[in-house]
Amino acid sequence: MSTDPRAGEAAAQVEPEILDELLSMRASIDNIDATLVYLLAERFKATQRVGVLKAKHQLPAADPAREKNQISRLKRLANEAQLDPEFAEKFLNFIIEEVIRHHEAISASSGATGEPGPSPSVSSSSSDDSNAR
Repeated sequence: MSTDPRAGEAAAQVEPEILDELLSMRASIDNIDATLVYLLAERFKATQRVGVLKAKHQLPAADPAREKNQISRLKRLANEAQLDPEFAEKFLNFIIEEVIRHHEAISASSGATGEPGPSPSVSSSSSDDSNAR
């Protein structure tokens, strides 16, 4: 029986060679998940800079026209990548909501000075990142 935590319940249910293949596939998924986390962190760093710029110049947190264009563009990319475009849209909308929340918090914390206060952290509530709105 495998002691590898990626084996899960399968360790007791399959032959060792099948388990090895499963663990290899799961290792690949784990690497992709880690990459996604780091990419999202970079994206939010970029959108935080956008939020600061918007607050400094009293621009609105949301940009519905850009969001609509980004959703259309990413649905096309998802289709090309053989990813469900509806899933891609839901994922992007989640990110966009979080970005708007960040931008609103930056704007509220900047007050009349246009200087941002502390950056909001990414939460598990809603998410949105209209691609650096």
